[in-house]
Amino acid sequence: MTLLRAIDGELRKTLALPAALVALGIALFGTIAAVSLIVASSSAQPGHTAHTTPAGVVFDAVPLGTVGAVILGVIVISSEYTANSPDAGGGRQIGATLVAIPHRLILLLSKVAVVVVLIVATTAVAVAASLALAHVVLGTTEGQDDPGDTIARAAGVALYWTLMSLIAMAVTVFTRTGIVPLIWFIANSSLISVSLLLSKATSLARYLPDLAGMRLFAAPSSLAVHDPLEPFAGGLVMAAWAIVLLAASTLVFTRRDA
Repeated sequence: MTLLRAIDGELRKTLALPAALVALGIALFGTIAAVSLIVASSSAQPGHTAHTTPAGVVFDAVPLGTVGAVILGVIVISSEYTANSPDAGGGRQIGATLVAIPHRLILLLSKVAVVVVLIVATTAVAVAASLALAHVVLGTTEGQDDPGDTIARAAGVALYWTLMSLIAMAVTVFTRTGIVPLIWFIANSSLISVSLLLSKATSLARYLPDLAGMRLFAAPSSLAVHDPLEPFAGGLVMAAWAIVLLAASTLVFTRRDA
């Protein structure tokens, strides 16, 4: 089977998974909801909106969408190893998948491509809709947001979400279950960030993937990390994490029993 046919099949299968649609919904509507709360709070404080830009509000809110991105990365792998209901034989999807796509490298590459396509598309809609909402509520002042900077930060969101999703996907290849990766990545992205806590103890924590890439879209003033990496350096560090983990997970996936 060619890679393009494998991508088409995996895309259709992923979009048929309710959990994958929920993940995309969290990334999209979670971001818009967070922006709504921020602009509502700003509007309720007289004079506060004068110091709040639409882009600033949106890029402060987009970290919540990371939760949806990592869930998608986990789901595309863990769904293969989830046992079917007893009525359906109690088997796992991975067996049928490997019959349809026997070349494991092509299978994994197709899943990576599906994650990238879905995350980038979701990011484009989420950021555009959030910016439109913020502009409507806060109003637009000439020179308030630099268009070039806004576009660069929007691209940074897409890169950040995509790399975090791929990192979550790689980890799930090792575990073959979504429980541990989901608990870790969701907690670290939304509840208590272990990476952020570590940054209080050592400056090396800024090289962890989630902290390294924050400057791709976040302003330095909105970060709780002291001396964060610059956008380009942080993006390279984050990409290196994703590449190494994907390479290791590919080796494991192609060599061990299904």
